[in-house]
Amino acid sequence: MRLGINLGYWGAGMDSDNLAVAQEADRLGYSVCWAAEAYGSDAATVLSWVAAQTERIDVGSAIFQIPARTPAMTAMTAATLDSLSGGRFRLGLGVSGPQVSEGWYGVKFDKPLARTREYVEIVRKAMARERLSYEGAHWTLPLPGGPGKPLKLTVHPQREHIPLYIAAIGPKNLTQTGEIADGALLIFPSVEHLEETALSHLRAGREKAGRTMDGFDVCPTLPLAVGADKDVSALADMFRPYTALYVGGMGSPKQNFYNQLAQRMGYEKEAAEIQEKYLAGDKDGAAASIPERLIDQTTLLGSVERIAERMQGYAAAGVTTLTLAPAGFTLEDRLASLRAGTEALERAGLA
Repeated sequence: MRLGINLGYWGAGMDSDNLAVAQEADRLGYSVCWAAEAYGSDAATVLSWVAAQTERIDVGSAIFQIPARTPAMTAMTAATLDSLSGGRFRLGLGVSGPQVSEGWYGVKFDKPLARTREYVEIVRKAMARERLSYEGAHWTLPLPGGPGKPLKLTVHPQREHIPLYIAAIGPKNLTQTGEIADGALLIFPSVEHLEETALSHLRAGREKAGRTMDGFDVCPTLPLAVGADKDVSALADMFRPYTALYVGGMGSPKQNFYNQLAQRMGYEKEAAEIQEKYLAGDKDGAAASIPERLIDQTTLLGSVERIAERMQGYAAAGVTTLTLAPAGFTLEDRLASLRAGTEALERAGLA
């Protein structure tokens, strides 16, 4: 099992430290450095900045927002980043959610699975430097009846095949991801529930495509906080606002995919209470309502030994790249967490 690092959103308050974190992860042998985007910083700029100042670590979009770019523009960006980084780019895609898609990008959030499938097909054709023509329900290239003609990408990617990941949460999206992608980006992954909430669906998609899970990158992100085992409760409290935001406030009352995931993990009553309080403006109350066990199941907390044991569980479940989001109030805290992640992987016998 490999390790990755997730820098999250640029502008989240730790920007000045992020390059040092990425460079330390590079030095330690981490496999990939991911950056995110929603309606603030764009991931492509951050990744090009990181790639220019690291040597070995891959850089990946987690995620490029599908409603933000045409498929051809995404292919151009991926090919450019792969070329500039010397073949170190990984393309992560996601449909976002209805509030961001419609409120920020002005793109109707409908038929997300069909849109994703068409988007991936066009991106793959473009990155393969085929002349781009496509007839689908959501995209038609070139536009009919006009002066457009099938064009071919002029940039030569460093590699013939750039790894393509999809951020997936729901069962149908996970199944399609297994069918059409090279990897899955997972969030709030509980090792106790990973088989029924994610892996069984990914496996079904691989089987539909006539493939096995061999070579498919299962890539969950887990926040990481290192400390004494007796302080796990206090460490868990660090992530209450983060969990409350996603389970309580990320999306509409009817379309919060993270809330639905918490329900599938057995927290139906708690997820409803968290969402009700968060959407009513009681963010502190929502955070306080989160069961400590839910946070502990979806993060890595405690001593290196405790984290190593958890890592063994994820590896046994089928995770191939474990992406860490190291918490800390200072840069040194975050760097120490990175080093602890490497030590835990070694103690778990997974390095």
